[in-house]
Amino acid sequence: MRDRSLLITDVRITPILIEDAPLLNLQGVHQPWATRAIIEVETFGGTVGVGETYGDTEHLEALGLFGAELVGMSVASSNLLWKVAERVLKPGAVASSLTDGKPSSWVTGVASLRKLHAICVSAFEVAYLDALGRSLGLPVHELLGGKVRDRVDYAAYLFYKWEKHPVSGATVDDWGAALDPAGVVAQARRFIDRYGFKSIKLKGGVFEPAQEIAAIRALKEEFPELPVRLDPNGIWSPETATAVARELSGVVEYLEDPTSGQENMSVVRKATGIDLATNMCVTTTDEIRSAAELDAVQVILCDHHFWGGLRATHQLAGICEALGLGLSMHSNTHLGISLAAMTHAAAAAPGDLYACDTHRPWQPEDVIESPLEFVDGAVVVSDEPGLGVELDHAALALLHKRWQNSDVRRRDDVAAMQAADPSWVKPAFPRW
Repeated sequence: MRDRSLLITDVRITPILIEDAPLLNLQGVHQPWATRAIIEVETFGGTVGVGETYGDTEHLEALGLFGAELVGMSVASSNLLWKVAERVLKPGAVASSLTDGKPSSWVTGVASLRKLHAICVSAFEVAYLDALGRSLGLPVHELLGGKVRDRVDYAAYLFYKWEKHPVSGATVDDWGAALDPAGVVAQARRFIDRYGFKSIKLKGGVFEPAQEIAAIRALKEEFPELPVRLDPNGIWSPETATAVARELSGVVEYLEDPTSGQENMSVVRKATGIDLATNMCVTTTDEIRSAAELDAVQVILCDHHFWGGLRATHQLAGICEALGLGLSMHSNTHLGISLAAMTHAAAAAPGDLYACDTHRPWQPEDVIESPLEFVDGAVVVSDEPGLGVELDHAALALLHKRWQNSDVRRRDDVAAMQAADPSWVKPAFPRW
């Protein structure tokens, strides 16, 4: 007999804008404000579960179609979310840009119907698991089979950065600029002193490879005991990537997406033997087989937001363990709900886990009452029911009002860069 208290009576999707720093990447620069969407599902028993996902216009429309079908479902039946996606999210019902087989973004692979399903399922699966855990008095990691680690390590995520945004009205942060090796090292020192991170990642693809090699060498010299990574988001040619890999062999823990595509990654691997990671050329389960056969990737960076949720992440961890692949987590701009979800997924993931990426220290705002803290570079896994976080309704309302009063509706790093440099054009792959 179904437990009526677990049936959904209301679904709420709230788009918000959060402050973002002027972080540089191959596309350009982050805008002063980033879009997110906060999901709430309320049950007949009065329990509310929360999730967090992308907040651009096209995804909001798809989430709205999806969420409208969930009233009356049980939060204990998250597997059925895939059936809802297949029924509701079809070509013609959603924006073609979400399903057209073209690059959906430069970090999440091509757009496809399956990936759109995974994005919507993930957003609501997290909210389902949060509500179910709260109802049963169990933490989400126990709903995933139980934690295998009490703490989840995260990496200091470094960016080349301007001192401030070049537009009026943007908040000026206190991080300062980081445009050369000395600035990158100073940024790392602040991250490590403040949060205790024990791994370092630098977002590259901004300057010529020689300058980024110098920054990595400077980081390793300053922090010789810490593993260091470099991620140029596939902007280098296989030849350039191979040359950089040879330069940094024995210096980096791994290179992340030094070039684009599994075949090119395989070329670099065969030429250098260096470990390579990706969140670009393996973004779905279907892509794992070919990557393994080509020996193109040794570490997969999953992201529950587009892999299909926390259970899908757990399944991926098992696949990686069976194939002898490493696992870590990709990050994009996010708030505390996503950090909590990432932490529960990582806590329950079998096998070895590299320190996960997170943008969280770059965002000064949050929508949870007590933001999660990094202690010695890690987040302690909560044993409280659900995700272990409480939605801050006043903060949510404030960030939603900002969204209502703004015309920012999607991330556009190219346009943000062009605001400062009208001659800027989106770079072609490869750039170097």
